[in-house]
Amino acid sequence: MSHATLLHARKAAAAMVITIAAFGLTACQGGGNDTSSSSAPASASADKSENPSKTGGDSADGKTSGTADESGERCTDQMNYAGDPRSDAEINSIGTDTGTCPTPIKDDKPSGTPTKPGTSCTDQLDYAGDSRSNAEINSIGADTGTCPTPDKGNKPSGTPSKPGVSCTDQINYAGDSRPNAEINSIGADTGYCPPVKK
Repeated sequence: MSHATLLHARKAAAAMVITIAAFGLTACQGGGNDTSSSSAPASASADKSENPSKTGGDSADGKTSGTADESGERCTDQMNYAGDPRSDAEINSIGTDTGTCPTPIKDDKPSGTPTKPGTSCTDQLDYAGDSRSNAEINSIGADTGTCPTPDKGNKPSGTPSKPGVSCTDQINYAGDSRPNAEINSIGADTGYCPPVKK
């Protein structure tokens, strides 16, 4: 199963669990009374203002999970959700809807290197020879907070390209039917100058 498919499956499973939990929380907020769904957010806000120490949905032992959603501040600004398979929008939506920031999910943390703030994964690690596009690699890093491990299994054939030197300046492609731009693009994308085609 590819990393993208696995990530999508995890997000779908997390969304299902969150939806079920949200329905349960909405039912619990009514306290058995028949209330409309539009009063649920107001109830959460009222509970929060009446008891500022309350931090979210009650558990069986009377304790709460998560962190109170401070007025006007997004959950993703309050807590570290790096490695959480849910999107920032989903996490913040849970905080807005319930008045409680969800506890970060760390169990399914992807393997790889944590991203550095302001640095893309392709600038942080050497992905030369990785079959994935830079956009896909950087998207995984942005979504998960972890740069994926470079996939060297599909290492292209050819000569490693020298930094700052185009493939056509590095190797004699006389007689190769491809245009220089195509050859140099392959070298730039893969980090390897392709073998000469005759």
